Amino acid sequence: MAHPVPADTATPPVRHTKDRTHWLYIMVIASVILGAAVGLLFPEFGKSLKPLGDGFVSLIKMMIGPVIFCTIVLGIGSIAKAATVGKVGGMALLYFLAMSTFALAIGLVVGNLVHPGDGLKLTPYDPNKPKAELNSTVQFLLDIIPGSMPVLPTLFVALLVGFALQQMGPAGAPLLRGLTLVQGVVFRILMMIMWIAPLGAFGAIAAVVGSTGWSAIGAMLLLMGAFYATCILFIVLVLGTLLKVVTGLSVFSLMKYLGREYLLIFATSSSESALPRLIAKMEHAGVDKSVVGVTVPTGYSFNLDGTAIYLTMAALFVSNAMGMEMNLGEQVGLLLFMIIASKGAAGVTGAGLATLAAGLQAHRPELLGGMGVIVGIDKFMSEARALTNFTGNAVATLLIGKWVGELDGARAREVLSGRLKFDEAMVVGHGGEEFDSHASPTAAEQAFEGHPGSSLNVSMAADGRTEDSRPVGR
Repeated sequence: MAHPVPADTATPPVRHTKDRTHWLYIMVIASVILGAAVGLLFPEFGKSLKPLGDGFVSLIKMMIGPVIFCTIVLGIGSIAKAATVGKVGGMALLYFLAMSTFALAIGLVVGNLVHPGDGLKLTPYDPNKPKAELNSTVQFLLDIIPGSMPVLPTLFVALLVGFALQQMGPAGAPLLRGLTLVQGVVFRILMMIMWIAPLGAFGAIAAVVGSTGWSAIGAMLLLMGAFYATCILFIVLVLGTLLKVVTGLSVFSLMKYLGREYLLIFATSSSESALPRLIAKMEHAGVDKSVVGVTVPTGYSFNLDGTAIYLTMAALFVSNAMGMEMNLGEQVGLLLFMIIASKGAAGVTGAGLATLAAGLQAHRPELLGGMGVIVGIDKFMSEARALTNFTGNAVATLLIGKWVGELDGARAREVLSGRLKFDEAMVVGHGGEEFDSHASPTAAEQAFEGHPGSSLNVSMAADGRTEDSRPVGR
């Protein structure tokens, strides 16, 4: 006769690792403020701190190759699986590609109109240049950091490997699982590097403010203001117009409906934290589960509108700040590179910086010297990226639902008008209580168990988020 298992030992309690990365966000902001103060009050001392920023840039540069290789290879596998879902998956991928390209182009246009970074005259980054002003210990520490893999050859090889594994079918699955583990190690190293971002940001900001004074602060404020304004206009004019024309719905009503999710994203700087709620709310708004189950998780990896705008605007800021403006041909080349490499911005904190560094390394390696300043102000722009990415995915779900005939328009209007309230209990069952925000890119489908798109192997988007990424676990 079987003995009953005591209740307190039958099921081990679910352990959730405490997320401490909000301290990283706070420390970076504090470091930027302190660095600016040191640069203004003690200019010479501030300029002497430049090796701190250079060292951090070297560490990010070191990770460019592994991040790009892993994410592109696994990303191609994700695209293949999404396309096999059928009409919804194929339409979603085409829409995401078009919208991401448009967002990247908008970033270039605004960057050329605003010219952020003009007049800073930052020192070009050259790791091989003798640094007589550095003492031997500092030089020794900087020399320990290895150089980066060539970006364009790495991207080319990653594309070949990805398509080769795709054609291998089931035989390639073990290799993809192995690469998933390698990607986990790469992202873990990247997260370790990001924990010293406050030190790098402090040194970089102190050095640039020490050299140029208040003009550096003005240039950084100009970039942040232009970026926020661009994101707002993109949501209202581009996404709002698309939504109105295709579905007849108002983007302002949609944003009001998603107000609680916006507060959650603003608090965490991550649209991923609101993922289960977006799934539940889109279903409640009248989009069929089959569409939501494919579009939302795929969009979290491939529809990063805010991140796309940020990448091109930040690249132009760096080129202007270095006094080495890119010509039209280089900007078009950067745009084409970012269309592919921006998919590598999905993962963990720092992947976006690595993608930006990859674009600069591929086109103008000497521009990497301005990356230290971007590290300092990156956190100030993370909320706009996350909110734009999230809104873009919500709009995409409604659009694709309409295009495939799986959107109940009457119900959507009732929900967005507030007459049909959302029941918070609907979030339970969508991963709302057990969803671990530390989802790894290739384990994300576990968070959608029970949804039509649960077989989809997607990468979770790092759209400015400040949390670490670990496999989803229940």
